[in-house]
Amino acid sequence: MKKFLSILALMCVFAIGNAQKKLQPVDEGSKVHFVIKNLGINTGGDLTGLKGSIVLNQKKPTASSADVTVNVSTIDTDNERRDGHLNREDYFDVAKFSTMRIKSTSITAGTGAGNYNFAGTLTIKDVTKNISFPFSVVPSGANYMFTGDFSINRLDYGIGKESATMSDDVKVSLQVVAK
Repeated sequence: MKKFLSILALMCVFAIGNAQKKLQPVDEGSKVHFVIKNLGINTGGDLTGLKGSIVLNQKKPTASSADVTVNVSTIDTDNERRDGHLNREDYFDVAKFSTMRIKSTSITAGTGAGNYNFAGTLTIKDVTKNISFPFSVVPSGANYMFTGDFSINRLDYGIGKESATMSDDVKVSLQVVAK
């Protein structure tokens, strides 16, 4: 009987371990996209250079976590001159702050299968602010696609100055492939 209980306990530990997946974000298939109004027109761009770790536990979402960075110098707005300007000190100051970081403090179940709520911090330059948003996770072969949207005020992070022509609000859309 002791042998049976030991095997059963080992099987439970193995099953729990398999419920939790340790993943890494990858650029291929991922998109970190932002949109801001400039002169009344939506202008957008993308960032790449994803690094970090994601722990996904669909059975116990509170055991999930994320700590991911993106390389700010990869900013691509389809305008090299603008990209260069955004890398300078008055915007992202890439020479000092090469990455943006999003780190969870809690992940909870959302409504419906595959839906969750993210709470954590977003660090841009030397400013860290709390952030929360809903996201979804969809299996894609051996990988997972994480999608979510949130908005920030660029001035809260010291990105540029007040402007009569550029909005303070920036919409961010995440489509992150992790394997």
